[in-house]
This record gives sequence, C-alpha cells and structure tokens, in this order.
Amino acid sequence: MRLKSKVLIIAGSDSSGGAGIQADIKTVTSLGSYAMTAITAVTAQNTTGVKSIIPIDPNEISNQIEFSAKDIRPQAIKIGMLHSKQVILAVNKSLNKIKIKKIILDPVMVAKGGAKLINTAAISFIKNILMKKVLLITPNIPEAEVLSGIKIRSTKDMINAGKKIIELGAKNVLIKGGHLKSKIMVDILINKKSVTEFRSKKHNSKNTHGTGCTLSSAITTYLSCGKDLIKSCELGIKYVNDAIKTNTNLGKGNGPINHLNSIILNKKFK
Repeated sequence: MRLKSKVLIIAGSDSSGGAGIQADIKTVTSLGSYAMTAITAVTAQNTTGVKSIIPIDPNEISNQIEFSAKDIRPQAIKIGMLHSKQVILAVNKSLNKIKIKKIILDPVMVAKGGAKLINTAAISFIKNILMKKVLLITPNIPEAEVLSGIKIRSTKDMINAGKKIIELGAKNVLIKGGHLKSKIMVDILINKKSVTEFRSKKHNSKNTHGTGCTLSSAITTYLSCGKDLIKSCELGIKYVNDAIKTNTNLGKGNGPINHLNSIILNKKFK
C-alpha cells in the first residue's frame, strides 16, 4: 500500500494504547496515511482510569512540532490533549511558524473514567486563541457545555451550543452525541452557513475508550487526503462505529475500540 498523505498529531500519550497518541497513530495508519507525533504529556493509565500525568516541557513540544514538520511537511494536523496555557501558547506559536491550514482540534478535557485532564486557564486559552485558528473543533457533549455555557439535553441543545461556539470564533464544530440517552447516535456539524446531522445506530458497549481521539484523527486523515469536511466527518464516524461494533473487550474497565477493523491483511501474512 502506498501512503496516501502525512498527518502530524499533537497529543498526550496513553500507556494502555486505547486513546491519545497511540489511538491516533493506529487510526492514521489503518486509514493508509503516515503519522508523525508531538507528545504533550505522558499518562499512566489503563481501562479503569488515570494514575498519573507527567507534562512535557512546552519548548520540547514546540521542538517536536517544528523539527518534524520542517523535514516531513504534513497535509493536516490533529490536536488532542493540551493541559496548560503554556502548552497552548507554545503550540499556537509553532502552528504560526509551520502554516498548515487543515487543523482539527479535539478539546480533550475529561477522561472516560472522570479524571480531569485540563485546567481552567487552559480552557480559556483554547476558547480565546486556539479555537479561532483551527478548521474544525470536535467536542463531546460535556466539552461543548464547557465551551458554550449551554446545558445540553437534546439535539436542539447541541445545535444551540454549536452556534454559540461558532459565535466565539470557531469556523466549524462537530458536536458528538454519544452522551445523549437515545437509540440513535446523532453527531452534528455546524458552521455559519449550515447544520449537518450524521445519524447512525448506537452500539451499547462499555468498550469505547478513545473514541473521541480516534474520530478526530480519522477526520484529519480523510481531510489530509483531499476529501471535503462533510465527507471526512461522515467517513470518520463510520470508521469509529465499525471499530466499536467489533467489541474487542480488553481490560476490566472502559476497554478500547478495534482500530484495526479497516485493515485487510495480505494473504501471505494470514
């Protein structure tokens, strides 16, 4: 298989392999593209929760971004866990230097187990600086509530929250509907001109660790290959749904999804 594109991932490491940088690399690779990374933090975690978080020095994060992109220029960038305002400022400065247009921000704030992964000052810097720079932001419902200040209990609330986030300066926002209690999964893409709903069957599974990281990386990969935003979201959502459906059932808590679902092995490797 020839590589379709190059993607730079700026995110934290998940030692259990289900989310973060590890999930991002698996996703980009499974969809046929080349993944580069800038690690923002190292976490010790498993399917039951997060034990510890060690931040990486902001200057070293910038070094990873700029030195990698100088040699292998990415077509798109995915941003995940940014745990402090110093990290956000460093990332923003590096993005200004390398000038990539297709940037997707997954505003990682809370882990599946409930551990807070970002501080209040960092949330403010995301809203006031980074959100205005990126092409797309992909919050789940709790994150969209934090960003918009709107309580979300329905798809109508999702749309109102999305419009509020657009008013704050975002170009496009994809609000993920997994936290709503419904039989149908509804994800909603909103910008100043349109509202697009993506409806799919909701799979009841405790093995959904890393779905947000995976979705944003899948969308980034499809965008990097030249697909438009709506199609990239549609294909990214399908990839995640298929990965949940196979239900790998690893670990004692919220297990990972199956990132390899899209890979067809050559006969000689079977």
